[in-house]
Amino acid sequence: MTETSAGSFMTAATDPAREKLETVGKALPHVQAKVVDSQNHILPKGIRGELCISGYLLQKGYYKNEEKTAEALVRDENGVIWIHTGDEASIDEKGYCRITGRIKDIIIRGGENIYPTEIEERLMEHPDIEQAAIVGLKDDKYGEVVAAFLQSLPQHNRPSLNDVKDWIWQVLGRHKAPVHVFWVGPGDPIGQYPVTGSGKIRKDVLREIGNNMIAGQENN
Repeated sequence: MTETSAGSFMTAATDPAREKLETVGKALPHVQAKVVDSQNHILPKGIRGELCISGYLLQKGYYKNEEKTAEALVRDENGVIWIHTGDEASIDEKGYCRITGRIKDIIIRGGENIYPTEIEERLMEHPDIEQAAIVGLKDDKYGEVVAAFLQSLPQHNRPSLNDVKDWIWQVLGRHKAPVHVFWVGPGDPIGQYPVTGSGKIRKDVLREIGNNMIAGQENN
């Protein structure tokens, strides 16, 4: 990440293929890393939470943005400054770090945390789906429910809502199945995914679009 240039984790040439493919490696020398919960308590190995990094590589702050700097750079009880990355991650017993999503993207459905990445990965295994983005949309009963923004493969039929739900139920369970499915492509209300300058899908925009579309349906 830019705030910890030039790098904080790395895999080694001798690491097993699984760790090279599924993790960002281990913390580099002179870099400290921890995973914390929402109360800033350090979590046990293998438990997902927010990734925090400390060391020589930290930025000084955000240019002319003291509020954001104070939010991201936090000094602990020992005087050590940590940057709260906003990344959801876990660090295993061997020190390998797995990035599993963004904290702000976690869906809280009826008090239960649902992680979009695992749903997206499952949907991308569907033979007719090319791209998937999962967000949480407002719901009167559960607070939030799962919504999928999908792009089908060229020349492939789009699966129905029930087909998409079944695909998720088979592996992840009913509570993680999308309640809403929106298709992205030419001729659809959403012609293409909104992306950042670096090409990342803007889930905040998708969340706003989805909530507005549902509100419009309810008002009709």
